[in-house]
Amino acid sequence: MNSRQLQIFLAVYDGGSFSAAARQLYLSQSVVSRHIAALEDMVGNTLLVRGARGVTPTPAGDLLAGYARRLSAVTSEAKAALSGLKEDGTEPLRIGASLTIGNYLLPRLLTTFHQRYPDIEIELSVANTETTQQQLSSDDLDVALTEGFVDTDVFNADSFTDDQLVVVAAPGADVARLQHPTLAQLMHYPCVVRERGSGTRAVVEKALAERGFTLRHSVSMGSTEAVKGAVIAGAGFTITSLRTVEDELAAGSLVRLRPNHFFLHRPLHLVQRKDHPASAAVANFIALLNDPDAC
Repeated sequence: MNSRQLQIFLAVYDGGSFSAAARQLYLSQSVVSRHIAALEDMVGNTLLVRGARGVTPTPAGDLLAGYARRLSAVTSEAKAALSGLKEDGTEPLRIGASLTIGNYLLPRLLTTFHQRYPDIEIELSVANTETTQQQLSSDDLDVALTEGFVDTDVFNADSFTDDQLVVVAAPGADVARLQHPTLAQLMHYPCVVRERGSGTRAVVEKALAERGFTLRHSVSMGSTEAVKGAVIAGAGFTITSLRTVEDELAAGSLVRLRPNHFFLHRPLHLVQRKDHPASAAVANFIALLNDPDAC
């Protein structure tokens, strides 16, 4: 058996169902089932019995849960003890960031961090919010910064700054003639959006749904740069972080529309796993995020 199997087993054991564990770990239910089946084959015992209201642990399952918790605690203690050795920079600080933060906010932050702590090596992974949270859950990251929604059952999340979302279009686009449209008018035009799993898309769709509207998606794209390129080419409007379009607005390749009574802000989150103590390097990075002049 390995630590990943035990992590999945505990998630099912504590959550009471395979579906709850799948949501917690950002895995499919079939993957969770395969891991449990492999673990049961390895130990030669049935560990969990499925029922109409979830799973019931067997005596073997209860016994293994105790050992799995002890192993998890020892692993966390070992990581905490070794974290002090990271001060010499031999172990990298693994930071994950969703695309908006990674491409538009972190470059300046990481430059400042390197100036303050030149001996700490940084490994940066930039992906959408869903993928970044999966990497953090799998212990591939020490800390993550995301703009999407956070599962607070699994992670500790703190807002480190706010972000404003704005509506933009190409100056020659039909929709650009409506400088102050109502949301109902705006929804008649196609919108270029990010891919599913994007924090920006999730926030926008939720905000519009709360107002009774649904976007007409003309196309979805896997990066903010691709979205901006399509909008500049006249594919429709988009709703995105102001940070991502400041240069285009200044240059005139995009114009800002101001829908009546639609002001959308979102928090940007510092995310950590609840079961992982912060290393010295992570503590230094968090201190930088808390610097009011840093963001």
